[in-house]
Order: sequence, then structure tokens, then C-alpha cells
Amino acid sequence: MASIMMTAMPFAGHARPIRAVAAELVRRGHDVRVYTGRAHVSMFDDVGARGVPWQVAPDFDERDFAATFPRMRGRKGFAQVVTNLRELFLGTAVAQQTDLLALAHAEPWDLLAGDPMALGTRLAAERLAADGAGAPWATVSPIAYWPPGPGIPPTGLGLRPATGPAGRLRDAVLGGTTRLANTALVRPYERVRREAGLGPGQESFDAMWYSPQLVVAAGVPGLDYPRDDIGPHVRFVGDLTDDGGRTPSGTARPGWWSDVLDAQVPVVHLTQGTANVDPHDLILPTVRALADADVLVVVGLGSRTDPLPGPLPANVRVAEMVPYPELLPRTSVMVTNGGFGGVLQALRHDVPLVVAGGDLDKPEIAARVAWHGAGADLRTGTPRPAAVRAAVESVLTGGSHRRAAQRLGAELRAAGGTRAAADLLEAHAAAG
Repeated sequence: MASIMMTAMPFAGHARPIRAVAAELVRRGHDVRVYTGRAHVSMFDDVGARGVPWQVAPDFDERDFAATFPRMRGRKGFAQVVTNLRELFLGTAVAQQTDLLALAHAEPWDLLAGDPMALGTRLAAERLAADGAGAPWATVSPIAYWPPGPGIPPTGLGLRPATGPAGRLRDAVLGGTTRLANTALVRPYERVRREAGLGPGQESFDAMWYSPQLVVAAGVPGLDYPRDDIGPHVRFVGDLTDDGGRTPSGTARPGWWSDVLDAQVPVVHLTQGTANVDPHDLILPTVRALADADVLVVVGLGSRTDPLPGPLPANVRVAEMVPYPELLPRTSVMVTNGGFGGVLQALRHDVPLVVAGGDLDKPEIAARVAWHGAGADLRTGTPRPAAVRAAVESVLTGGSHRRAAQRLGAELRAAGGTRAAADLLEAHAAAG
């Protein structure tokens, strides 16, 4: 049995995949602790791990970032990305390190396996190694691992690979701008390192989040653009909610669930994920777009979105949460804001997508889904109903989208999911 410390940023979209990996490690007999926000501690306790709450680190409610980080109020788009990096990730990293060092001194571990966005994981790993108390360190990434590389367009804009001289010029100009922006963020990272008692970092902005020893990454190479520059320490394991066929802990079926089971029309699943809470962005435009369509629209609101204003169209069914393992095999198309976890679950079930990727990593996810032919990219997080209707009809009537989703789904299923992740982490702990 190994003693394993995991970290998870207190976001539902990060904590849930990491919980699935923690649960698999617990099933194998390992002692697993997970350092995360107080709101998520119980979800790890429920699977037999030991949830450890942030102490010195300024815990926060992902439903109201501005209550803890006032500068985040009203931020969207690129401004949100920069503020997130400065306030949430860089700004809490030293305090995370303080918590983790205290935990390591009280009860040492054999393996540290961290969420890449919990930057205190790196700081603690380096400090422990410098003090002669280091242990193997791995990254478990619930977010897409798509670093810059040859032929890869600048990240964050949802661009597809360049073709011809004009495309290469576009990438050169935008790539220079991106590098300048990253350089501006490396400077506060170096200040964070000094506060953490560490010397200057040797890694680039894109690499500083990840372990150089092992990265266990959600997704598969086939979902990225073509490339051959990913190091051998990066191992893709598919969908980190995939437990290899074990019966999942189910979400309760809504009272109208028989309508899904008996549906004689295509089922369209609609979700804005766990972070976007304004239904006017995507949910309500899609409900209006499909109100008279010959489909059944199943809306998963998540726990943070207020009830939708009624009356709703007759072909719409709404619940806070819906049981994905039962819904997705019956789904013809998913309309989504592009959260990586939801996209991977859909593709693992061969479901094509309509993606409205507004900010953060979502434009990149939307662009890749469309580039591979597995769905449509609406190129905005706030689409008009007519655009949603046209995209849904195109995906429903075009068999090529389903075939592309099936191809990616086969690759995701073959990657092994949480079992493969646990195999890699066990081997890394043993090698250390």
C-alpha cells in the first residue's frame, strides 16, 4: 500500500475527475488523501479517500469568485484568463505550498499527484526535494494538455492549423503577442517562487504547471491537432470519469425519465457545464431554437443555475443533474459550452457535438472538435438561436459527424480511463 497525496483545485470540473482516480486507487488498497477546498472534501470522503481542506490557502466558492478575489468581478474573455492566472492560480500557490508542507511533515507520502492548476503542488514538490524529503511527483490533468508546438496555432483564440503563407503569417504575428503575454505572467511566477523559498524556475510558462516526471492527462492524441513533439513522460488516458466498466455511482433519474427511454425522436442533450451559470448564454437560446423541432431536448442545469423561466416548450425536459451513463447512449447530439470533461464523456459514447466555446480553454476545445469533424463550432459562447438550430440540424442529418465521434470514441475507450491512470501512478510511486 502506498501513501498518496493528491491535489484538486476546488472546481467541480477538476474535483470530479480526480475523485474518480482517487476512488480507483482506494479500491486497490492505497491510502489516498486529497487536498482541496472545503466544499469538495466530502466527495472524496465518500469514495474512501481522506479529504483535506485548504487551511492557509484562501478557500473560495466557485459560484462567487469575486467574494474572495474582488478583482475577478465582471471579468470575461481574455481579461478573465489573465485575472484567473494572477488571482486564483499564482495568488494562492504559496499558501497551498504552506499547507502541503505541513501535511507532508505530519504524515509523509510516497507519491504526490497534483492538479496542474494547483500550482502549490509544484512548489511543495520542489521544496521537499530541496530539503531531502522529496517523493515522486506526477500531474493528473483533468484539463486538456495542448502545449504550444510546431504547426500548432497560438492558444486561446480557437484557431485551426494554418494553411499557406497567410496562415503562417497569422500564427507568427499572434504567436509573438502570446509569448509577450506569457512573459508578463512569468514575472509574477518568479516572485511566487521567491516567496516559496525557491530559486528561479527553468521551465516555460506552459510547462510550469506540469510535473517533468509524469503527466497523466485526460484526453487522447487524436483529439489534438497533428503533432509529434509531446514528450514520453506525458501519458494520455482518455476520459477520467471512465472507470473501465464498473457501475458508476448514479445520479438520480428525474421523474420524466421514461420520456427519454421511450423517445421516438432524436434526443438532444444541452449543458453549460458547472462553471457557466447564466442560462441566457446558451441554454435559453438553444431551448428557443429547438422549440418546434422534432427532437427531445434534455437540459442539465447543474447545481448553480436558477430554474428556467416558464412555460417551457413541450419538447424540453430539465433537471439539475442527469445520469450520463444512461443518457449519453441515447443521445443523438450534445449542445455544450465546451467543458473538457463533458466533451470527453460525449465522445466516449460516440455522441457528436455542437460547441459554443466562449472563453478560457473552451474555444480551443470547440475548434478541435470541429477540425476533426466530430461536431460544429459556433465560435462564440453566446450564440443566436438561428445559429444553434442550423448547427444541430447539420449534425443530426450529416452522418460524417457521428462517424468522426465514433472514431474518437474508440480511441478514448481504448486509452483506459481511471484504471490506466491508476496503473501509471502506482508504477511511478514504485519507481521512486
